[in-house]
Amino acid sequence: MSTYPIQLIAGLANPGKEYAKSRHNAGAWLLEALLKRESLSTLKTETRFHGFVSSWSLASGKCWLFVPSTYMNDSGRAIGALAKFYRIPPKSILIVHDDLDLLPGVCRFKQGGGEGGHNGLKDIVQHLQSKEFWRLRLGIGHPGQRDRVHDYVLSAPSITDRQKIEASIDRALDTLPTFVQGNQQQALQILHTQEE
Repeated sequence: MSTYPIQLIAGLANPGKEYAKSRHNAGAWLLEALLKRESLSTLKTETRFHGFVSSWSLASGKCWLFVPSTYMNDSGRAIGALAKFYRIPPKSILIVHDDLDLLPGVCRFKQGGGEGGHNGLKDIVQHLQSKEFWRLRLGIGHPGQRDRVHDYVLSAPSITDRQKIEASIDRALDTLPTFVQGNQQQALQILHTQEE
């Protein structure tokens, strides 16, 4: 497993107030929580990258924080534009996204692999021409039937599930400085061995 400082964290979401509380926007929830926790500047609109941008300075260098303003299935265009402009290789990118295959309250780091039917990830793979970027998978659970997935990801979780997701975001944020500075293996071990 390669270890490099992370230069870009992108939280996937759909734009607009009507989607702000939907499960699909869990990636953006983590970015918002990170900005608060680290007292970083708020996300500013950056039209050339089709998204909202801030940054986080660590000992390992600057890390861009990004939420695309495109719809989920067009995330790659936005992330690809920023990565290309700043010459950020896929192995130095962390994509934070909701994951149907993990229960609410579970979160996992992963490098590479498939898209698991996630349209945002599919588009990112296409635009970066690589699967080697890192992912932080935030569990949202599964509605049980495939034909219910679309409405499920675009609706708000129950209060209990939202609390579990927020607790998993807090645990992920505890490990994020370690992860971003290139100590991915150490961050993985801490996060993945924590009790639910």
